[in-house]
Amino acid sequence: MYQHSRLSNNNFNFFQKFKNFDYVLLACILLLGFISLGTMYSTDGGKILFHTKSHFTKLIVFTLMMLIISFINIKFWFLIGYLFYLITVILLVGTYLFGIESSGSQRWINLYFLNLQPSELMKICIILCLAKYFHRMKLENVNSIYTIFTSLIIILLPMGLVIVQPDLGTSLLIAITGLAVLWFAGINHKYFIYTLLGFLISLPFIISFLKPYQKLRVLTFLNPDRDPLGAGYQIIQSKIAVGSGGIFGKGFLKGTQSYLEFLPEKHTDFIFTLFSEEFGFVGSAFLLIIYALIIYRIIAIGASSRSYFAKIFCYSFGVSIFFYITINMSMVLGLLPIVGSPLPIMSYGGSSMLATMFGFGVVMSAKVHNQQAIA
Repeated sequence: MYQHSRLSNNNFNFFQKFKNFDYVLLACILLLGFISLGTMYSTDGGKILFHTKSHFTKLIVFTLMMLIISFINIKFWFLIGYLFYLITVILLVGTYLFGIESSGSQRWINLYFLNLQPSELMKICIILCLAKYFHRMKLENVNSIYTIFTSLIIILLPMGLVIVQPDLGTSLLIAITGLAVLWFAGINHKYFIYTLLGFLISLPFIISFLKPYQKLRVLTFLNPDRDPLGAGYQIIQSKIAVGSGGIFGKGFLKGTQSYLEFLPEKHTDFIFTLFSEEFGFVGSAFLLIIYALIIYRIIAIGASSRSYFAKIFCYSFGVSIFFYITINMSMVLGLLPIVGSPLPIMSYGGSSMLATMFGFGVVMSAKVHNQQAIA
């Protein structure tokens, strides 16, 4: 009788967790995955080739991973926050020492079962680490010199390890993610103003330390037409493709800029260009609405969570997703220099999707266990 009661209670707990899912968020993620798969199919010329097969496999595997993470108590992710950060830092050191070099960058480490880009994973781990750090902190201690100094070390350590790969774009995204946590943790806004002013003042000195290809990206951003067949080619073709889509687009599998190979690397950071050419302004607006719903649901889950850790994580992750989308779309439209920022779920890349789905999993865990208090 006791065993039957306990079994029923366990079944009830499982079904209760399943009932607590945010199905609006889940539906948006699945819809975005379906759109990304169709777009990847288009990049392969309307055939099921390598990128389509690989993207489909990653979508299935990482979506299942997200669902599994959702059932794990949010308290577990709180407990391992520091450990995850430490492991990712070790992976970044390993990447620097033993990483795979490609196109002049050493950003991947061979784990035998996959080539992992730890810098993508750090975008999530830094939120876990800082959210745990600020969870139990009294309000009067948040703005102490010790707290601010420790927080900056947590942010600057992985930034330095990513910059030397070299990958300036991802290091800046890690910084933005870390600063988002500090903002929601209650760091005095004057420190952000001082930091921004210091950055603007030191910008000429920072530019002088950039590598030649990084300086070329800045110059290309300022004037793409200075080298239309070289450094400016990608961004010029990207803007032509987006503009040629018009209001309703050219239609699925009918993007001429993409199919005539005017637009290289269209399956990665420039995936939005192909989508916009084929589906136009209306399709692009629909995609933005899906992303807006995802961000809204993430923030709403944070607001309804009982634990401070879950609130900080959800708010910071939601803001990070917003910045990833904004930076990617601004980049392909020529509003920002090319910095190598993938569009969440849409862009091809295993490490990026792994990190994003992991983040969604923790958010869903916060929703499923939104009444879980963390002492």
